[in-house]
Amino acid sequence: MVDSRIKFRHLQTFVEVARQKSVMKAAQLLHVSQPAVTKTIRELEEVLGVAVFERDGRGIRITRYGEVFLKHAGAALTALRQGFDSVSQALSGDAPPIRIGALPTVSTRIMPKAMRLFLEEGTGARIKIVTGDNAVLLEQLRVGDLDLVVGRLAAPEKMAGFSFEHLYSEQVVFCVRAGHPLLAGGSAVFAGLDTYPVLMPTRASIIRPFVESFLITHGIAGLANQIETVSDAFGRAFVRESDAIWIISEGVVAADIAEGALAALPIDTSGTKGPVGLTMRTDAVPSLPLAILMQTIREVAGTVSPTG
Repeated sequence: MVDSRIKFRHLQTFVEVARQKSVMKAAQLLHVSQPAVTKTIRELEEVLGVAVFERDGRGIRITRYGEVFLKHAGAALTALRQGFDSVSQALSGDAPPIRIGALPTVSTRIMPKAMRLFLEEGTGARIKIVTGDNAVLLEQLRVGDLDLVVGRLAAPEKMAGFSFEHLYSEQVVFCVRAGHPLLAGGSAVFAGLDTYPVLMPTRASIIRPFVESFLITHGIAGLANQIETVSDAFGRAFVRESDAIWIISEGVVAADIAEGALAALPIDTSGTKGPVGLTMRTDAVPSLPLAILMQTIREVAGTVSPTG
């Protein structure tokens, strides 16, 4: 039986502090004072009988008991949100909103066509699509701010509480502008990585470990002139206007390569291949519009080359 002392504000405050990893940031987003947030967390800990957060230097981190409770608190808030959405739907005739997290690799390759086909279904559902680092999107999925994440499979330790449906596999490419000097191939390709600027995925990016392992395998322990970014808009513009090399998932630049604006260096990157698919919470039940969108994504993904 649920302890009657636990209120909505306890769950909302706990989830926000867990997401922000900061009492101050959570207080700002919740529009309450920091002492009020601290008091609410202490009340929750008294009810649970355990600490859900602990000090970590100047900041805080969630405890293992807090991690256990977070899964259920996030699910509870999601259920409440869905309840409100259902009432709103009944009053206005609108379908419940669908909140999708899409990694850059599918934002350009899969989602545009999938959304076009989904809109033709006429569900009336409101759609919110956000992009970002895999870690950020999975955290938003965990606490109920997203309903689905479309992208690469995360590391096993990051998949607790999630289910993954494989759609296709994709590898990393070393992308340059058309006419780049390194397109001639040969041994100069790897030597050139120290000659030109290199755009690297950030350390939080899901493909970073694949890229680092690939470079080490080819005798490259580090790059002297690198820029870390997850911005496909910046990467695309910078590479088109310079001799920079962009290390990126193939799906992000597939259209650019097909159009001839960009080109992949003649490097065998098949060792960086990884699964792309749908990630959901294991306790989530998709609404009808979300189920339709997921099926649309499956159909579009089925047209992607398995070697891509």
